[in-house]
Amino acid sequence: MGRVDAEDKPLGFIGLNENHVEMLFVDPDLQRQGIGRALLDYCRKTRHTLSVDVNEQNPQAVGFYLHYGFVQTGRSPLDGEGRPFPLLHMALPDKA
Repeated sequence: MGRVDAEDKPLGFIGLNENHVEMLFVDPDLQRQGIGRALLDYCRKTRHTLSVDVNEQNPQAVGFYLHYGFVQTGRSPLDGEGRPFPLLHMALPDKA
């Protein structure tokens, strides 16, 4: 799912696998304007829970998800490809 402006310029997009956020990107020039929140809000309309793995070395992304209400549920010292990029496993509590 993506968002575009009045001129059809992409503002951001989110990709899910079931209830897991695989990717969420917002144009860097447009961050902190509610686009990421709007994308998550849209997904929440049809899902009771959401999860995401966030690079621990990306404090802006970690802060974004914590501010939205995600909680850390675990940590992996390596990313999905075995590289030394620690991941924080996060989940959004059930809205029910």
